[in-house]
Amino acid sequence: MSRNRPVVLCFSGHDPSGGAGVQADIETIIGHQCHAASVITALTEQDSRNVKKLLPQRPEDILSQAQTLLADVKVSAFKIGLIGDAGVAEAIAQILRQHPAIPVVLDPVLAAGGGTELANQQLIDVIVEQLLPLTTLLTPNSEEARSLSGQSDLGDCGRLLRGKGAEYVLITGTHESSELVHNRLYMPDGLHETFNWERLPHSYHGSGCTLASASAALLAQGLDVFTAVSEAQEFTWQSLAAAYRPGQGQYNPDRLFWVEA
Repeated sequence: MSRNRPVVLCFSGHDPSGGAGVQADIETIIGHQCHAASVITALTEQDSRNVKKLLPQRPEDILSQAQTLLADVKVSAFKIGLIGDAGVAEAIAQILRQHPAIPVVLDPVLAAGGGTELANQQLIDVIVEQLLPLTTLLTPNSEEARSLSGQSDLGDCGRLLRGKGAEYVLITGTHESSELVHNRLYMPDGLHETFNWERLPHSYHGSGCTLASASAALLAQGLDVFTAVSEAQEFTWQSLAAAYRPGQGQYNPDRLFWVEA
C-alpha cells in the first residue's frame, strides 16, 4: 500500500563528512515522516572540523533543477541552507516568488563551525533584500543575526530582521556565554518568546541544519509556526544529547535517536 508524505524541497550544500548540509536535512526530514527532495547549491571540501573549499553551483542549473522538480512534485515546504553565492541566492529567490503559497524556512549559513567564511557582503545583501521578504521562518544563530542586521543587541536584531520581511525570526543562543541556551522567537505584532534549553557539553556539526529542516518538515505537516518551532527545538536538543563523534572535530547530532537499537 502506497502512502504519500509531505515533500520538503531543500536548497542545501553537500557536506562530504555527513554532519551538515543536505545529508542532515534528509535524515531530519525522514525523521518527521516527510520526503526530502534536494537541489545542491554548493559542493564543499570539508571534514568534521572546518570547510576548506566552497564550490557554488551554477545559478542557471539550480533554477532549472528546481523548476523540473516543482513541475513534477507537490512541495509542501522549502528549506534553504548553505547558499554560497549571490547568484545562487537570486535563483532561489526567483523560485520562491513563483510559489508564494509554500512556506519557507531559511537557515542563513554564513560561516562554517570551524570559522571559514561562507558568505561575502554581496551574498548577505541578496539574502536581506531578496530572500527575507519571502521567508516564513528565519533561523540564524546569534552571530548570523548580528551579521545580517548590523546590530549588536539580539532584540534589535530580531526586530530589524522581521522588519526586513521575515515573518518569524528564531535567533538561537548557542554562541552566547549564558549558562542556559536562550532561543528567542520574534513574531508578528511585536510579540516574542524565549525558549530556555540546557547547554550541552560539545561543539556540534549541523545543529542549525537540523533545527531548520525539522521546522520545515513540521510546517509541511501543517503545523502552525509557533508549534513547529517548539517541536523542532525539542527534536534538535534530543539529537544533540545523543550526538556522536565520527572524526577528530565536532560531534554529529544523532537525528535517528528515536530509532530503537
